[in-house]
Amino acid sequence: MATGFVFHELYMWHNTWNWAQVFPPSLTVQPGEHAENPESKRRFRNLLEVSGLLDQLTPIKPRYATEDEIARFHTRPYIERIKKLSAENGGDASALTPFGRGSFEIAQLSAGGTMAAMDAILDGKVKNAYVLCRPPGHHAEADIGLGFCLFGNVAIAVMHAQATKGLGRVATVDWDVHHGNGTQAAFYKSRDVLTISLHQDGLYPPNSGNLAERGDGAGFGYNLNIPLPPGCGNGAYLAAFEHVVLPALRRYKPEMIVVPSGFDASGVDPLGRMMVSAEGYRQMTRMLMQAADELCGGRLLMSHEGGYSQMYVPYCGLAVMEELTGIRTHINDPWAEPMATWGQQDLQPHQWTAIQAAAKLLDDIK
Repeated sequence: MATGFVFHELYMWHNTWNWAQVFPPSLTVQPGEHAENPESKRRFRNLLEVSGLLDQLTPIKPRYATEDEIARFHTRPYIERIKKLSAENGGDASALTPFGRGSFEIAQLSAGGTMAAMDAILDGKVKNAYVLCRPPGHHAEADIGLGFCLFGNVAIAVMHAQATKGLGRVATVDWDVHHGNGTQAAFYKSRDVLTISLHQDGLYPPNSGNLAERGDGAGFGYNLNIPLPPGCGNGAYLAAFEHVVLPALRRYKPEMIVVPSGFDASGVDPLGRMMVSAEGYRQMTRMLMQAADELCGGRLLMSHEGGYSQMYVPYCGLAVMEELTGIRTHINDPWAEPMATWGQQDLQPHQWTAIQAAAKLLDDIK
């Protein structure tokens, strides 16, 4: 079966203004592009075209999520606040999450695109799918936007599928370098969604994503954080998958796997301090596909989150898309060889200690 692909030009029109990367410009630093600007996403999409892979994907047309659909996760006052600011001249969903006029509608399209991909997979139109959308979503909580995120795209799509498609157990595997706090919060008291987040320990949000955050009530044990030390490369990430992520999925037996997909754990990302290569993302995708084939008929959905290297996100994205489709293109990653030789790319003892600590939490997944 085919691989679906969601993209819309309006995703590129979400305006995050001119900041000093992630801070408001002041008279102490020259303003420039906000880190969450369109360029890395546009280059990802364009490399798919240049490689010829775009022609092999099944286009999925995004739709606008309704306010009622968004309200399955977000509070009505928060939705109204973002809508009002967007209709004026934009604003800030919280500290460091700016948006411009019309971003409310674009965020509706981002959440709706993720729902459309979810429906296409569950309806058997495609086996797996990638949603290349913005604004991202995995930091947004019920009543506040955080970390460049306005609405929780993955959380809204999962809630939609459970409410309208009869979808049961879902597992989310967030490999963005920052903790997926919003997705965690959405399902913290539920055992119907297993939320897994691999992230750089203590990076963002502050004091978020530690091992002790395990869910609450009926959801205890069904939130699994894997905080990794800075400097982890392919060796640590693949070990975390082998010893924590895949065993967790096999214990849980989800009906679908959803990935909040950020490429900011790459070795050249400006907002992370990890060393994953495009090949690392390829191998993690392969492992998730094998798990999906084993557990849930291959149903695998990825929705774009972070990734701020304009010249490397496209190669990471292409590697993932090649793996999802089973089609290798003629494009080679120019960073593959030098990144493979960087010191401590292999699994290190202190990284293994962190992975083992997370593995000890698996017994509470039933």
